[in-house]
Amino acid sequence: MTQHAASTAPVADRRPVARTHHGDTFDDPYEWLRAKDDDAVVAHLEAENAYTDARTAHLAELRERIFQEIKARTLETDLSVPSRRGDWWYYGRTVEGSQYGIQCRAPVVAADDWTPPALSPGVEVPGEQVLLDGNVEAEGHEFFSLGSFDVSRDGTRMLYGVDVAGDERYTIRVRDLVTGEQLADEIPGTFSGAAFSPDGASIVYSTVDDAWRPDTLWRHVVGTPVSEDVKLYHEPDERYWLGGGFTRSDAFLQIVIGSSITSEVLLVPASDLSAAPAVVWPRREGVEYSVDHAVVDGRDVLLVLHNGESAAGGRALDFELVQVDAADPQGARRVLLPHVAGRRLLDVDCFRDWAVVDYRRDGLARTGILDYVTAEVREIAFDEPLFAAGASGNPEWAPPVIRLGYASFVTPGTVYDYDVASGELLLRKRQPVLGGYEPSDYAQKRVWATAQDGTQVPISLVWKRSFGEAGAAPRPLHLYGYGSYEHSIEPGFSVPRLSELDRGVVFAVAHVRGGGELGRQWYEDGKLLAKRNTFTDFVDCARHLVDAGYTTPDRMVAEGGSAGGLLMGAVANLAPELFAGVVASVPFVDALTTILDPSLPLTVIEWDEWGDPLHDPDVYAYMKSYSPYENVREGVRYPRILAVTSLNDTRVLYVEPAKWVARLREVGADALLKCEMVAGHGGVSGRYNAWKERAFELAWLLDALGVADA
Repeated sequence: MTQHAASTAPVADRRPVARTHHGDTFDDPYEWLRAKDDDAVVAHLEAENAYTDARTAHLAELRERIFQEIKARTLETDLSVPSRRGDWWYYGRTVEGSQYGIQCRAPVVAADDWTPPALSPGVEVPGEQVLLDGNVEAEGHEFFSLGSFDVSRDGTRMLYGVDVAGDERYTIRVRDLVTGEQLADEIPGTFSGAAFSPDGASIVYSTVDDAWRPDTLWRHVVGTPVSEDVKLYHEPDERYWLGGGFTRSDAFLQIVIGSSITSEVLLVPASDLSAAPAVVWPRREGVEYSVDHAVVDGRDVLLVLHNGESAAGGRALDFELVQVDAADPQGARRVLLPHVAGRRLLDVDCFRDWAVVDYRRDGLARTGILDYVTAEVREIAFDEPLFAAGASGNPEWAPPVIRLGYASFVTPGTVYDYDVASGELLLRKRQPVLGGYEPSDYAQKRVWATAQDGTQVPISLVWKRSFGEAGAAPRPLHLYGYGSYEHSIEPGFSVPRLSELDRGVVFAVAHVRGGGELGRQWYEDGKLLAKRNTFTDFVDCARHLVDAGYTTPDRMVAEGGSAGGLLMGAVANLAPELFAGVVASVPFVDALTTILDPSLPLTVIEWDEWGDPLHDPDVYAYMKSYSPYENVREGVRYPRILAVTSLNDTRVLYVEPAKWVARLREVGADALLKCEMVAGHGGVSGRYNAWKERAFELAWLLDALGVADA
């Protein structure tokens, strides 16, 4: 039994379980904590929460101040910029005091009207219909998440998928928007992303297997029993997931099958969903591609973005864009955008008259308009040194404008419409930040650290100017990192972050290898048997910030979540002396145990990212050399550690940080565990709950930095 009192750290029983692979045995004393339904495990987690509450009780006033700061800076009753689909403008509302958003729509006045109505809080919207009020749907539940939301093309039906446990299993329901009637259709246990067929008669959705892998795509005809749903496709290979969706042209259903290194796309005519799926390009190990449909010179074509053999020879590592005939996709290819090393092509979205291309260059996400005839790209330019921009919210096939999202570390989230004909960028909305926020009061820049192998690693910084230039004198510094799955940490805006910056903290992001900031090679140099680069890059970034005078080790806190939590655990073992504190959210800190067990959620899919230690002794030895739980060190002084997790997380199980914290305590580390008992991988639901959660983390972080009383 776990021994505890609220004022003392819980001590988990040691119940060693031998784990033997490739002739190596590891005695795991805390594996018993995996038994989620065991009363002793629940009691231990509750004891951890009580201890964390007791240890952080002195921060209650600061937590409340930060929460109130977030609240005061947020326009709580607000509306999004309407997006046109068919004869309606669709938008979201938030209402002061309400946790969840409200989905609404209003009629389009004229067929050629592409200027969204300017909506203001408190002003009635003519013809408004409330489609879904998340607050009503969440009544009686501690957790609520919307995983699917779609309206039929003719605007008469709506589907929505709800999760009230945090396990990312959604129940789909259907509503008649003409009568307001809730239809009898109810589809339990689905994955996110369900969609109506173009005619609105069917719903296409996916389900998961026991390892939480989306493996089967289904068709449900509205008004029929779920037992009669038709299986459209099943992917038997445990290394692959699948998804489905309709092209913007409404011509095809795409069935997308993929791993982190290989993909395959099958097409079904949207007009005949009973037709056999046709493969665009057969899957080849290590080749990824995506597809969209266009009509060029009256011909149905497919634009294929791929990283296979380039037209110029050699692998198109940063991807190449080609055009093929939809009727013969494996035939002749026309190269639209050749492979260019360092220009990572990310996505292509086809519209009737042109395509939108998203790509990365010089570490920044960019967007351009592709001319189908000339294959020229007109880049949409912005003037800040650090920013993130991309197309979003464009459901229509033939619009004259493209909706864009834009932000930087100092510029709040901004919505533009880009007039393709004129090249004019039309500001539709900038996220209000109340309380007199002025972007010019803050500064951002990028510096470079030299890694131990000579690689230059970018670091982004943002700070408040009134405290002086960052680097002029050592300051409290919050260093964030991720570095996996080719995921890039963009220079985005954050209201909660202002509570740090306004107290003199410098916020920094270490863009370590394993992420995607500098192209595909940057990712490949931080995965599999090169994964340690991710960890040493972060350490080298921290050392650079100390050596260059930005901060000192006793005034620097590191933070990362999920795979970034693995990063936190690894750097705490590698260089504990560099940090005053570490915040690890839903941390993947028992990586080897998880990746060794194919029965656990997503394990087999993850082998392409981390390697297969179950069958490869070299991968086993390599992962064992860095997995944080196995490598907690005796005789060193760890920084203060806060681990945050959720009991119902299906991606990184709560047991990983629970075991890690127990092991850290054995060596004398000051480690806290906070476990949300009703939540999933994304943490608590509801915006006020999320603000309180972030206020808790920031108060702890500021305390570790020595600025908690500022």
